[in-house]
Amino acid sequence: MPQGMSSSQMPHSQQKGWRFAALFYMARCMEKTFHLPSDKKTRSFGAALATILQPGDVLALHGGLGAGKTTMTRGLIQFLLGEEEEVPSPTYTLVQIYETDAFPIWHFDLYRLESPEDLHELGWDETDQGVAILEWPDKAGDQLPAWRLDVHLEFDGDQRIVRLVPCGEDWQTRLDDFRF
Repeated sequence: MPQGMSSSQMPHSQQKGWRFAALFYMARCMEKTFHLPSDKKTRSFGAALATILQPGDVLALHGGLGAGKTTMTRGLIQFLLGEEEEVPSPTYTLVQIYETDAFPIWHFDLYRLESPEDLHELGWDETDQGVAILEWPDKAGDQLPAWRLDVHLEFDGDQRIVRLVPCGEDWQTRLDDFRF
C-alpha cells in the first residue's frame, strides 16, 4: 500500500489489487521447497514427513509419472512400519492400507479413477481416523478436502524438487517447525 495512505483512502479497485497481492505473497511465504538429489533422499524426505502426521491428515501428492510420489510414500510408510515393509504402487489396486501403531494409512492412486464418486467404493469414508495419501488428487474432484497438505514433486534436471503447500492453519503451524 502506498506510504501515508490508509486502505479506506484507496479506490476500491486498488484495495482489491493490494489484497490479492498480499494474499499471493503470503501464500508463497507459507510454501516450503526442498531439493532431493536422489531416490534415497526422496525416501528420507517421506520419512521426515511421517514425523508430523496425525490422524485425519490428507496428503495430496501432485506430479507427473515418475515424479517420485510412490518413492516418497514408500519412505514415509517404511519409516513407520520398518524397511522390510513392502510398499507397492497402488496403480492397479487403487488403494493399499497399512496399519501402524498410531493410525492406519490409506495410500490411494487415483490415476485410473473414472469419477470422484468412485472414491467412496474404495473406502474413502473410512479414512478420517487415519492418514490418507492421494496420488493424482485432481481426480478426487470435490471429494478432495480443503484441509490438507499439497505436496508437489517435479524434476529439475537430475534432481527432484518438492514443494509443500499447507492448506489449513494447522498444517502451516506444523510446517513452521518442519526441517529436512
